[in-house]
Amino acid sequence: MRLSENFFYTFREDVKDEETISGNLLVKSGMVKKVSNGIYMYMPLGLKVLKNIETIIREEMDKTKANELLMPNLLPEDVYISSGRRDNFGNDMFSLKDRYKRDLVLGPTHEEFFVEAAKMKIKSYKDLPFNIYQIGNKYRDEPRPRYGLIRVREFFMKDAYSFDVDLAGLDKSYQKMFEAYKKIFDRIGIDYRIVTADTGVMGGLLSEEFQAVTNIGEDILVLCDCGYASNIEVSECVINKDKVEKPKEKELVYTPNAKTIDEISKFLKQDKNKFVKTLIYKIDDVLYACLVSGDREINETKLRKIVNGKKIELASIEEVEKITSAKIGFAGPIDLGIKIIIDNDILYKYNYIVGANKTNYHYKNVNTSDYIYDYVGDIKNVKENDICPKCGKKLYFKNGIEIGNLFKLGTKYSKALELNYLDESNVLKPVVMGSYGIGLGRIMASVIEQKNDENGIIWPISIAPFKVCIVLINKDDELQKSIANALYNNLINNKIDTILDDRDLRAGVKFNDMDLIGIPYRITVGKKVKDNLVELKIRETGQIFDVHVNDIVTKIIELMK
Repeated sequence: MRLSENFFYTFREDVKDEETISGNLLVKSGMVKKVSNGIYMYMPLGLKVLKNIETIIREEMDKTKANELLMPNLLPEDVYISSGRRDNFGNDMFSLKDRYKRDLVLGPTHEEFFVEAAKMKIKSYKDLPFNIYQIGNKYRDEPRPRYGLIRVREFFMKDAYSFDVDLAGLDKSYQKMFEAYKKIFDRIGIDYRIVTADTGVMGGLLSEEFQAVTNIGEDILVLCDCGYASNIEVSECVINKDKVEKPKEKELVYTPNAKTIDEISKFLKQDKNKFVKTLIYKIDDVLYACLVSGDREINETKLRKIVNGKKIELASIEEVEKITSAKIGFAGPIDLGIKIIIDNDILYKYNYIVGANKTNYHYKNVNTSDYIYDYVGDIKNVKENDICPKCGKKLYFKNGIEIGNLFKLGTKYSKALELNYLDESNVLKPVVMGSYGIGLGRIMASVIEQKNDENGIIWPISIAPFKVCIVLINKDDELQKSIANALYNNLINNKIDTILDDRDLRAGVKFNDMDLIGIPYRITVGKKVKDNLVELKIRETGQIFDVHVNDIVTKIIELMK
């Protein structure tokens, strides 16, 4: 690519409406252009990065013997209704009607349609197992697109689906994808962790995520040096048992204007863990009182699963005040009149303080014998320095960006959509499925979040849009020009993607641009060519040294290895 003849641009100033390093650098370097909130076009350089990521994914997927196909994105809505997922997606799904008033959607994910594709082949157990995948666009009407390419409305992803006769077969298919994913992310050169996660709207038996470790990730990763790794949504909490006390008689106390845990703790001069807070939730439009220790936060993912719910939200102020007959801040479990869910820590707390369902009053010396609870389970968020459930050491947190996920779907979709096979005894059984996704745009953003400096992007060699840039200092100097052209042709002939910056600009501008767009190796052809020398800069380390003109291509090939 000769820059004097091609579409190439960069910006000198930071981008005002991008809140992340990656979002800013992607736009500033001319990799992408923002069209609207959560919608981007990939410019030539950005598309090359995307295609390089796609190539690595495709190569590793093909090694697993998975077969590639391509799904449509304009889809009939009734298929999602049949699978029971239309309500789960809600407003996140783009909906429209065609000229005949038929309901259509833009595909947010394609499980249902991979099932339809699989039906074309599957008749008996002899037709299994197999894996099919696509690399294409997905659409979700995110309520708050943000973080550049990390949370968008249109995104590019690879999704694969395995089909097996039983769970043992699924285990093998899942493990094959698991190993392929590790190879993909290792080849890309991204720092990642593999964590247990919530199955969410996908449903199924198990979900694991490949998370890029960054400073701005939307997910909180719970980690331990022993190897334990989990998304905070599902991270197990070790039960905290207080010192055993003899139960006392509950006592109503006056607590004027002390509504929050901080306020009541200060007013009664007690530690926060001596309190139990009651929050009223609506789960599938049913009200529940949910109890956790005063120094803990409720985990809504865990809470929803306690009652096998789908939709969860905090009750409104009006609903809480109606149920409790008190102002907000004084809710408690005693004589409440709705179902109660308690965190399992509460079973081991004694003589604690709760709201009295009476404005400006609390009860102290409350125990579980003072009220009736309906459910008990782990419904709280883990905290840093909590005990690791695996080894007993202290846990620590990192931020993460989900770049890949794996699901053991089981028979969720095959039963809903009647994907069956005849076994060896001629008995009809549902196919067992797995699902495996990778977000390509998120990989781009995550790599930049991990690999950048004050000058711009530092692409790993595996996905860089070009591996080498040649900066011609003086395009009017015949010796410099001839050597730059010879090196360019030599590198191209060696199948090394190379930029020749032959623009009529100052050297400093060219150097800044090449640093900004993150090209791994920069060859400067300047005055030193009179001594048969060119300058080589390694972008990642900043090292600069002179190399003989006759040795530079060999040196580049060695470095790339």
